[in-house]
Amino acid sequence: MSNHFSLKPYGIEVEKIYRNLAPASLYEHALRYDKGTAITNSGALISMSGEKTGRSPLDKRVIDEPSSTDEIWWGNVNIALDEASFDINRSRAIDYLNTRDHLYCVDAYAGWDPKYRIKVRIICARPYHALFMHNMLIRPTEEQLARFGEPDYTIINAGGFPANQFTEGMTSKTSVNLHFGHKEFLILGTEYAGEMKKGVFTIMNYLMPKREVLSMHCSATEGEDMDTSILFGLSGTGKTTLSADPKRRLIGDDEHCWSDDGIFNIEGGCYAKVIDLTEEAEPDIYRALRFGAVLENVVFDEHHRVVDYHDVSVTTNTRGSYPIEYIENAKLPCMGGHPENVIFLTCDAFGVLPPVSKLSPEQAMYHFISGYTAKVAGTEVGVEDPEATFSPCFGGPFLVWHPTKYAELLASKIRKHGANTWLVNTGWSGGPYGVGSRIKLTHTRAIVDAIHNGALKDVPTVDDEVFGFSVPAECPGVPTEILLPRNTWHDPRRYDDARLRLADLFRQNFETYSEGASVDILEAGPKAA
Repeated sequence: MSNHFSLKPYGIEVEKIYRNLAPASLYEHALRYDKGTAITNSGALISMSGEKTGRSPLDKRVIDEPSSTDEIWWGNVNIALDEASFDINRSRAIDYLNTRDHLYCVDAYAGWDPKYRIKVRIICARPYHALFMHNMLIRPTEEQLARFGEPDYTIINAGGFPANQFTEGMTSKTSVNLHFGHKEFLILGTEYAGEMKKGVFTIMNYLMPKREVLSMHCSATEGEDMDTSILFGLSGTGKTTLSADPKRRLIGDDEHCWSDDGIFNIEGGCYAKVIDLTEEAEPDIYRALRFGAVLENVVFDEHHRVVDYHDVSVTTNTRGSYPIEYIENAKLPCMGGHPENVIFLTCDAFGVLPPVSKLSPEQAMYHFISGYTAKVAGTEVGVEDPEATFSPCFGGPFLVWHPTKYAELLASKIRKHGANTWLVNTGWSGGPYGVGSRIKLTHTRAIVDAIHNGALKDVPTVDDEVFGFSVPAECPGVPTEILLPRNTWHDPRRYDDARLRLADLFRQNFETYSEGASVDILEAGPKAA
């Protein structure tokens, strides 16, 4: 506790402010004050997030205020809220925090590159939230903390208290508000810790493009020759699995920036899904869940304190948070040179896309804005077709500017630094889900290895007549027959029909962005029949 540290400038009168407590102290506080807290046999802290076990994107609001209104991509992602409603929500949050006996404050950094990092302050009432953000932000040294000064942005987490549903602009008792003018991020009505993490990412998604720095929802690795690679992909495409590569160092698993100097991780930790986690399948993550790590909403054996990662009775979104140095082959500091390879991962359940394709800079922009993957059919009777999912820039919920802003930054950096861009399908081959089979992980790993070691640079390619990208005709460690997906279908004509249907889904989705897209981007999309 800091007897001299005060939060009174925020209107908070609470005297006991625990600033940057060590994990051991936060463990003690969590066991004393947080209901449902326990320690696992490996030493990780189990915490429960309450009613909300995932983010609430429909309740996120961006304040419509003069300093930022002309820069924001308003719509379903950035829903506007007026300043009067924000003031009500803020007053409600501060009033709630003032009823607490004590509060926690975490002062830390976002962004490993000192040239671009920002100072972030977390104000919260739960030790679990403080430990979570201690892990997820970049931890200052004692000397840095002593001269930390005022933060660039503050997250005020009053998630234990609901929003007033009668306040203008509220749709539920949850409200997550971002005010760029006040440089504050406010949370009401949800105790899910991931809201804070993604709040910081959203802030960086606003600030970095102003400085010609591309903020990205991707993982990043570095090879033995200091070559770096970035992997984009939505949930279920293999981003985490493929970035956990024993032959490469992990720069980060989720959020990065690409500046004129290279790439850097935004975060100081990892936030991994732990559903069905095993030591055999994902040893790095499994071993990182030790003292100092936070496990959210998992079920465990009360006697032996062993976590049952297969039990989803609380939620399927069970997660673990831990400092990145808990990963044995982490690259510290989490920075690297300009990427030699940019990889877009997609899980195409239609069985149409090749296991690997090479993209031009214009095609890279198109597929980056599209952010495609496909989910397998549901369990309902009669639901047979996969469902296409598109998320702009592979991180739609966290964008602030129009997607073309990020795509143009990506293309300019690809051209300037000569990066190769690839589309890797980790989904189905030989037919759609239910007919074909999932591309083997060993084959996908061989493709990624070939990308990294340059084995695909000079191989013969075939241009896809609908999507236009170049498809390698051979790849070490991968059967030649699966590289051209039409050859794997029992009836090639059905493949042709499926390809045209998927191309049409791409075009329909892209209509949302066509107004802000250049002719080059539009022409890089799939061709009509």
